[in-house]
Order: sequence, then C-alpha cells, then structure tokens
Amino acid sequence: MGVKVTIGEMLPCTAMIIVEACTIFLTIMASTAMSKLAMSSFVFVVYTNALSFILLIPYSFLFHRRDKTEEPLFTFPLLSRAFFLGLVGVTIAQNLAFAGLSYSSPIVACGAANMIPAFSFIIAIILRKVRIDWKSQGSIVAVIGTLISIVGILAMTFYKGPVVKQYSPSFPHLATSPKLLVFTSTHENWVLGCFLFASASFALPIWNIIQAGSSKKHPHVMKITCLYTLFGTIQSALLALFMEKDLSVWRLKLDFELLVIVLTAIFGSLIRSSVQMWCTRLKGPSYPLFFKPVGVPVASTCGCVLFAATFHYGRQV
Repeated sequence: MGVKVTIGEMLPCTAMIIVEACTIFLTIMASTAMSKLAMSSFVFVVYTNALSFILLIPYSFLFHRRDKTEEPLFTFPLLSRAFFLGLVGVTIAQNLAFAGLSYSSPIVACGAANMIPAFSFIIAIILRKVRIDWKSQGSIVAVIGTLISIVGILAMTFYKGPVVKQYSPSFPHLATSPKLLVFTSTHENWVLGCFLFASASFALPIWNIIQAGSSKKHPHVMKITCLYTLFGTIQSALLALFMEKDLSVWRLKLDFELLVIVLTAIFGSLIRSSVQMWCTRLKGPSYPLFFKPVGVPVASTCGCVLFAATFHYGRQV
C-alpha cells in the first residue's frame, strides 16, 4: 500500500517536470527559428494555434466521450467567455511571450513565468478576493514572496554579470563551431524582452480567472479549449496581418520552422493540456504552478552547457 501511495505521488510530479523540460526545449527551438530563419513571432502564433484547433476538434470529443452530460456549447455567455479566453490567453499572452522571446532568450521566459503566482496574488487583492492581514503569517509570507519575485525580474532585466563559463583553451573548436541551436536572439533587447514576458505573465492570471468561471459553466473543458483556440487564431491572424506588412513571412517550407510549429502545436494542444488537467484533478488547480521554477535550472543548464560563452549572470547584453 505504501508503495502505491509513493508511486501515486511521484507520477504527477514526474509528469509535470517532464512537461516543463519539454517546454524549455521547444522554446529554444522557437528561439532558433526566429533568429536563424527570421520567423515572425506573430505568424508563428497563428500557425501553431490553427494547427492546435484542427487537432483539438477530434481530440476534444474523444476526451469527453464518456461524459454523458449534455450542456449547450453555443450559447452567448459561453461564446463570449471563449472569445475573451482567446483574446487574453492567445492573442495577448502568446503574442507578447513569443515577441519577448524574439528579443531575449528562454531564460527570460522561465524567470517571467515565476511572476505568475505573484501577479495572481496582486490581482486577487485588486478584486478583493484576498485581504492582507498583517497579523497573519500566511499574508506576510505572500507579500514577501511577491516582492522577491518583482525584485528578481528587475535584477534579471537590468543587472549584467560576468560570463557564467568561458570556453576552455583545451577545446577551441567549441568557440568557432557553428551552432545548431540559438539560445539568445540575434537582435537582442533584453529590457524590452523582459517587459513583454512580464506583460504576458500578468495576462495569464486573468486568463485563469475566466477559465475557472467557464469550467463551472461547462464541464467539457477540452471543447472550451477548442473553441477559444479558434477565437484566438482568428484574432491573432488579424493582429499578424496588421503587424507584418510583408506577406512572404506567411510562406511555409519543409524546414526547421515547420517542424517547430508542428511540435509546438501537438505538445501545447494535446500533451501539455492533458497532463496539466490530469494533475489538476489529482492535486488541485494550483499544482501545475508549483513546477514553473523547474524551467529555470533546465534553461540554465542548457545555457551553461550549450551556449556558455554568451550566457551571463543576469541579462545577456
């Protein structure tokens, strides 16, 4: 019995660690495509969500095939929620995040993601869902944690330390060998990248609030996901058409860019969402957030091992 309990505790934890690690590797691949192939971040969001929507249509029905409850999906209240979920979660959050990636690196994505609990706490105070009791130890810890998160993102934005690891003279070929993957943007603007990522992290708690209300109204969460992905794709396409005047950026070829789009769509729409939903049902809605810091050591390890000469303490440039 004890072994079963241990395995039951380890499986969700292991699954979330793998998901966060895969997210970092896909982020590095996206950073490479944006730097080497000049892939547009706005077009990337459109294509990944369009493919995600196509994949989610059959998957959402398979996912809920055993649920016999018949809830109307195409009602005005639910459609309006799906519209705002797509607006906040896809059009705003994803476009800001991938635009931030095009100006910085995956390590910024990890650092900014750790701001999500802090932003959630601030929004809860604004909405008066949480009251600060200075006599309560829990409230004091929450305030201190929020301040540490804010100071951390500011330090990462404005402080440039020494290079983490120089190339060894014993291995001079490492410094001159062509890089298959790119960790930092070729047109870096670290401050702008951090600001865009922080803005995306601020949008996600708002998205979570809308999502929680939608799940109560309609239990078929994957169908809602499919619906708001469609809205987000349409909205992002309009944004991309406005931001990208050169229509050639929409042209796809059988290259690394297409591979990144396909892998990101499959992972984001099918794998990550299913694992997070499964963990949420087992451990509660806050459980996936506990694993956001996992991305920091994973991205830092990749930066030190694969991109040592360009990896600094604090910001890159």
